Amino acid sequence: MDVPLWFALLCVGVLGVKLIRPPWWLVGVLLLGGYLLADSLLSPVIDTALK
Repeated sequence: MDVPLWFALLCVGVLGVKLIRPPWWLVGVLLLGGYLLADSLLSPVIDTALK
């Protein structure tokens, strides 16, 4: 069964929010911070660190 990555991440995110119940501002900060880091000058450094 092939599941798209965006769908799997969406499912895990929804389950995490329902089960762990973090504050919504924390979810927003993590999403915005991840988006900004992915499009910054640090993205090559993060990419090599994760590989």
